[in-house]
This record gives sequence, structure tokens and C-alpha cells, in this order.
Amino acid sequence: MLPVPHDQTRGRYIHETARALSQLAQVRVFFQQASYPRIPGLSPRSFLRGEVGPDYTLDGVDVEAFTYPALPGISRATNGWMASRALVPRLRRFAPDIVLAYWVYPDGFAAKRAARHLGVPCIVGARGSDIHVRSGLNAHMTRHTLRGLDATLTVSHAMRDTAIATFGADPERVHPIVNGIDTDVFHPRDQQTMRATLGVPADARLIAYVGRFVEAKGMRELLKAFQALAEGDPTLRLALIGDGVMRDELSGLVQATGLGGRVTMTGGLEPVQVAEWIGAADVLTLPSWSEGYPNVVVEGIACGRPVVATAVGGTGEIIHAGNGIMVPPRDAEALQRGLADALARSWDAEALSASVSRGWDDVASDTLAVCRQVLAVRSQDVCLGRA
Repeated sequence: MLPVPHDQTRGRYIHETARALSQLAQVRVFFQQASYPRIPGLSPRSFLRGEVGPDYTLDGVDVEAFTYPALPGISRATNGWMASRALVPRLRRFAPDIVLAYWVYPDGFAAKRAARHLGVPCIVGARGSDIHVRSGLNAHMTRHTLRGLDATLTVSHAMRDTAIATFGADPERVHPIVNGIDTDVFHPRDQQTMRATLGVPADARLIAYVGRFVEAKGMRELLKAFQALAEGDPTLRLALIGDGVMRDELSGLVQATGLGGRVTMTGGLEPVQVAEWIGAADVLTLPSWSEGYPNVVVEGIACGRPVVATAVGGTGEIIHAGNGIMVPPRDAEALQRGLADALARSWDAEALSASVSRGWDDVASDTLAVCRQVLAVRSQDVCLGRA
């Protein structure tokens, strides 16, 4: 998962990690992409479809993109195997000391199988719904991937607990590494300046959402809560920043409410533009059904804005009474109350921002430390004849 022209929000934090890690080690990123037949009705329903070619580049990263054949739903059990077949010769040419993959299945499975084929250790990093939203075959393949890894990385302690309790990961080999942010981008900005730049009314009360447009992000609950709040507040506005498979549905729902003039859908934006919208807002919201460690929540706080988010995954490790409000997932009325409370309170933007300081260099250093630990154990096993 990496940012692509048709979806700039996808895999942004993996890109940041790879870019920072590339300053500490020789890194090559292999971008695995499922290639679906261009037949109506056979498009994936969980993300925007599209592939990048071998000319794909990414700032600060040595990247090689490739595809493997897939069919939505039908090939779910074989995607990891097919990806690994395409990955092995590429890894062999690079000859790595260690393989690090993000997103447990199919990407992590493919990386693990390819690494075993080459006789090198493998670490897999989980991001969120690849642990928290798994069932059926996906759950089985996730369990198969996590068992026997040299190490597993999670973005929160809550996710670590789930990886161990639900999927059988070895507790001694699961390492929480919390995401970072780019404080050069995400910092307090003058609200009225941002509003003048973005065309937001100076007297508006603006709620911002940043993320993918998918059902599990609580998009329908957000629109329902906004509609109820907007009925009693003519100054209320909503900015939906991102893109996804629900884009057309959301646009239709907005028009059906008669609030089209008060809802802005920006599409996917670069981080600086995202920070400008957060700076223009009064409140950031993330009503997801599940999360790993939602970086957008940290980015919102770094920009000096309170966050109203659902109490899922690692969100509770970020939000407290001084920087936001947590509500139960899938509950539009609770979300409405949380947003109304956040909009009514006074928040200290500078104090909010000052509480957030972890950067991507910290993430890279922590990640490299785990890599070195794994390599040291492997070296010892080789010396003792255990590998």
C-alpha cells in the first residue's frame, strides 16, 4: 500500500516510514499490486481500482512496482502465493539481509514466503483493519502469516494484544511501534488565513473528515450526524477530504439532504493541503468502526484541533479529555452529541500541538532496532546450528 495518482491517501504512512528508513539503511521498496481483469462487475469494492507501471516513482524511496493476476473475491486465497512468485526473483536480485512488509495479507504473506525461499528473516507490520477487521478466509490467512514470523510490528498496544490473542502471534516477537508525524507540515495555522485561502466562510463552524471514503470509516453515520446538527446551525459546514469507493454514494446522499452547498468534497490531497484544511476547521472527526493507530488523529492534534473519534483500536491511546472526545462506533446520535460538545468548548491550540512531537525519524530508528535484533538472533541461531 503506497500513495498512487488515483488515491493519494492510500499507504501514506508506509511511504513516510520507508522514506525515513532509507536514510538509515539501503532500502528497496517492492510495490505489489493485484491486477484485476477489466471486466464490468469484476472490480474490487473496497478500494479505488488502478495500477501503476514500472515507471512509478515515489519521493525519497527506491521503488519497483509490479503486478500479479487476481480476481476480486475469487482469488483471495491465492493472492499471497501469486504475489510471492512475482516477488522472489526481484528479491533475489536485490539480495536483502532482511525483508520488511506492511499489511498482513496478502502482502505480508507474500513477503514471508519469498523471504523463506531466499533464507532471510522476515518482519511484517500490521496497520489496522488487516488485524482488526478479519473474518473467514482472511482471518485464516492472517493467522497463517503471523505465526512463525521473525517479528511482527503493530502501530498500537491494542493491536499487539489482538495479534497475540486472536491470531496466535508470539508475544516475545510482537513490537508496538507508534506512527510519527511530519511536524513541519502538521502544526497550528491561522484559521482565518486558511479559510480565506480555501474559500471557507469566516464565520463558519467547520467539521473536517480526512480519510478513505469507505463504509468502515463511519461515513454514513457522519453524514447523519452532520445533517442533524446542521438543522439548528446555519453556519455549520463539513469538509470531506479524501477519496474512495463511496465517493458517488456520498455525493448522492449529500445532495439528497439538501446540504450540498454546505459540504465540500475535496478529493485526495497532498499532506500540506490536508494540513491547511485541518487548520481551517474547528474540529476533526474520525468515526471509524475499527482502527490501528489513526495517524490523522495525531495530525489533527498537532494542528491544534480537537478530535471527535470512535473508541476503537489504538484511538484511546491518543485521545484524552484534554484533546478530544471519544464516542462509540456506529452510533450517529452519539457522534452528533460528541461533535456538538467539541464545537461548544474552548480548546488551546498551542497546548494541543505541543503535546505531539514524535516524528518519522523516530519510527525509522525504532523499526531499524527491531531489524537489527532479528538479525542478531538469526546470526546466533546460525552459529548454534538452529537455522
